[in-house]
Amino acid sequence: MLGLGLLTIYELQKPKPINWFETYVSSHKMPFGTYVLFKELADLFPKSKIETIRISPYLFLKDSSKAGTYMFIDKSVNFGKAEFDELLKFVEKGNTVFIATHQIDLDTLHLKTKLLQSNALEEKPYFTLSNKAFGSKEYYFDRPFENFVFKEVDTIAANILGESGLLNTQNSRIKSGVNFVKYQYGKGYFLFNTYPEAFINYTLLKAPNQEYAAQVLSYLGNPSYIYWDAYYKSGKTQISSPLYFILSNKSLKWAYQMVLFGSLVFVLFGGKRIQRIIPIIKPLQNQTLAFTRTISNMYYTKASHKIIATHKIRYFLAEIRLKYHIETDIYKKDFTKIAALKIGKSFEETEKVINFIKLVEAKQNLTKADLILLNNLIYNLTHNAL
Repeated sequence: MLGLGLLTIYELQKPKPINWFETYVSSHKMPFGTYVLFKELADLFPKSKIETIRISPYLFLKDSSKAGTYMFIDKSVNFGKAEFDELLKFVEKGNTVFIATHQIDLDTLHLKTKLLQSNALEEKPYFTLSNKAFGSKEYYFDRPFENFVFKEVDTIAANILGESGLLNTQNSRIKSGVNFVKYQYGKGYFLFNTYPEAFINYTLLKAPNQEYAAQVLSYLGNPSYIYWDAYYKSGKTQISSPLYFILSNKSLKWAYQMVLFGSLVFVLFGGKRIQRIIPIIKPLQNQTLAFTRTISNMYYTKASHKIIATHKIRYFLAEIRLKYHIETDIYKKDFTKIAALKIGKSFEETEKVINFIKLVEAKQNLTKADLILLNNLIYNLTHNAL
């Protein structure tokens, strides 16, 4: 346990590793979160009201009074047909939809993306904007993010706003493609950018990368409302279970793991020292007397005096045989004499009982008085016997 405690202290003091999970969530301060951008939106668009949308576009845009700019930033945004139809209606009325994602496949606008693959580790991506007001400055990023471009662009329906490509070790362009376009639809516009990493915390905190993000977002103008999508996000935006909350907190996570480890140690070692509970087994009860009473009551209720008397006589003779080891043929000449000696009663008393038994056996029917008399005679004979 001492070793476990020392290990726990070491782990708690060790620097927390950087989480590179691609979340794009506005509340996450990890490299792939969008906390910096979301906080800066108020400064970039001082006249706009920013609203976070946590439901699907299909449900949100059912309210036809919504107007402004709808922003989607994530690694992958896959709209259903019904959802994109609502976005088309939203744009057609004069609004703007901004989508920054790697993979776009929209048959309605004839847009598809492809990965711009590098042939050598030394090659690096670059990004530029077409607007002459931004100059011809190229932007480079120091991490090997995936670089997507559009397969083809209909220049009649779309305006090319930027491109991306690869540079070799001599800084010569070897591959390039369009990565930022503006599509007019009805009275509004779609803005598509294939490099969502330009808007994450890691990128924006390194100069001059924030310039590229600001120049891209300048195409949004000054909308009255900016609707920030929190529905299409790769990372979790809220706690979905108590266990998720525990595991997301470093201290609680270690406490949880220590409880599990301690429980395992107790099961492996403590369980062997505790004797298993021995169940109490009750001995079988002698139900002979209860059974006899039940049968006798049944016979007595039916007034079967003859049957009861017969059982009484058989039980009496069986007791004589077992206790005194003599034959119980009451019709033998010397039986009464031998029985009197063994029992320790007078010959006259014993003879009276035997003669009444012979009388009972000879009768077909007995009265209640006969049965009671038989019982009393047998009881008096065997009571206080030897």
